[in-house]
Amino acid sequence: MKTPTRLAALVEEGLVDEVIGQLMSGKEATVYVVRCGDEIRCAKVYKDANQRSFRKNASYQEGRKVKNSRQARAMEKGSRYGRKMQEEVWQNAEVDALYRLAAAGVCVPQPHLCYQGVLLMDLVVDAEGSPAPRLNDVELSEELALEFHAMLVRQVVRMLCAGVIHGDLSEYNILVGGSGPVIIDLPQAVDAAGNSNAAEMLERDVRNLRSYFSTFAPSLTDSQFGKEIWAHYENGSLTPDVDLTGRVEVDERLADVDDVLQHVELAIKEDEIRRMCR
Repeated sequence: MKTPTRLAALVEEGLVDEVIGQLMSGKEATVYVVRCGDEIRCAKVYKDANQRSFRKNASYQEGRKVKNSRQARAMEKGSRYGRKMQEEVWQNAEVDALYRLAAAGVCVPQPHLCYQGVLLMDLVVDAEGSPAPRLNDVELSEELALEFHAMLVRQVVRMLCAGVIHGDLSEYNILVGGSGPVIIDLPQAVDAAGNSNAAEMLERDVRNLRSYFSTFAPSLTDSQFGKEIWAHYENGSLTPDVDLTGRVEVDERLADVDDVLQHVELAIKEDEIRRMCR
C-alpha cells in the first residue's frame, strides 16, 4: 500500500521498515500495522483536531501540566501556537499513561515511541496471532462475560493504584487478546489525584463495564464496584489485590442533631475562652 504521509517520516528515519496496511480508524486516530525489523507493531496516527469527533472537554484537561508558563498562556488564548501545544499535551497524555500503566502491570499495549504525531506500540494479537478484535465484536457466554468483567475491574483497580483513570472506558476501546482483555485509547486519561472529576470518571468507566457485561451476565446488574473502588482509594486502602464484593454499605442511620449542636456549642465556648486568655 501507499505509505501515508504521516508515516513517511518514520520510514525515512528508519523507525518503520514497512507499512503493511490499515487496521482501524476511529474518532481520534487511524491505526496501521507496520513492520519494524523482525517485529510487527502498530502505528497510531493521530488525526488533526478539525478531523476528530471527540471533543477535548475541560474536565479531561484539568490537572495536566505544560512545560512552561508561555505555553500555558498560549493555550488559554487559543492562539495557533497554543492549539499546537494543546495537541502535544493531548497526545503526550496517552504516551505517558501507557508507559506508566505498562510499568504497573496493567494490560495495555507496550509503547515504543511517539514521533511527529505517530505513536508506535506493540500490536495486540489474539490466540491465533491475528490482530485482536474489539470486545464489542466478540460473542460472549455468561461465564466468559463474568471472567472478562472481573479481569477488567481488576485492571481498573491497578490503573487507579498507578494514579490513572481511563476516562472513556467501554467495549469499544478494549481488545480481546490471546491472554484476555487489553485496554487501549488513553489520550483522555486523567490523573486521579489532580482532577476534581476523578471520582465521577472512575465510576462512569466501571458503570460502562457493568452495563455491557450485564447483558450477558445479569447477575452484574446491581453491582457497585465503582463506588467500592473509590471508597478504598479515598481511605487509602486500595491495593492491586484488594478484595472487592461489588457491594457498598450505605449508612442509613439518622444524624443525631442534638449531639452535633452540642459539639458546635462546645467548640464556640472553647474558642471564646482562648480569646480571653490571650
